[in-house]
Amino acid sequence: MFSFVAILVYLAALAIPAWLLFYFGSEPWYWHALAVAFGLLMGFLPIPELFTQPISDLVIGFVFVFLMVWGIGGLFTVRPHREKHA
Repeated sequence: MFSFVAILVYLAALAIPAWLLFYFGSEPWYWHALAVAFGLLMGFLPIPELFTQPISDLVIGFVFVFLMVWGIGGLFTVRPHREKHA
């Protein structure tokens, strides 16, 4: 049962930022770069003893995957602003 919940959580962590990028478009590039930096920081920091339970692993993993997908996806979908010449 727990592995099924983990699969659903990580699929949601992939699908939600992809849908947000598709529906709302990309924000300014620096927000996505900041999301990638914060995701990498979260991924490399050691987890405190208090948070070594399966539910906290799912929450930390969800936030990490969400930030990385939203950040990298937003950096790849940035379209430069071009002015129309009349």
